[in-house]
Amino acid sequence: MNDKSIIIVDGLSIDIDKYYQWLSQSAEDGAIVSFTGKVRSVANQTSALYLEHYQGMTEAVLQKIIDAARHRWSLNRVVIIHRVGEILANDNIVYVGVSSTHRKDSFAAAEFIMDVLKNEAPFWKKEKTVHSDSWVEAKKSDKDALKKWY
Repeated sequence: MNDKSIIIVDGLSIDIDKYYQWLSQSAEDGAIVSFTGKVRSVANQTSALYLEHYQGMTEAVLQKIIDAARHRWSLNRVVIIHRVGEILANDNIVYVGVSSTHRKDSFAAAEFIMDVLKNEAPFWKKEKTVHSDSWVEAKKSDKDALKKWY
């Protein structure tokens, strides 16, 4: 953590209010945009996701994503929190928050960060369902979302 960005990858619950308050500290910022991703259970089949990652490598990739967003838009504070380990259905799995002077920068940067994170951050997901456990493949829709940025 520094005064302009926070990156946390761990198994703890995400304290959204805490990080929103951190994003809100600058009187110069007119916009705060955040995204919270949850583990969904389609037709009540998924009971949990289990995420693995390479410690150190994952945080470095997330920092590169933040750096790329800062290069494209005028941003103040950025936070990325991603959980690993077992995360139950309906629990928060990821939080991205961005503050900036203008809303367009915050909206675009938050979307960019999530699209790139979904494709480039080294996380591996195993879906636990009522029937079996299986590793999750990258989705075509996530790959397609990345195309608009590069």
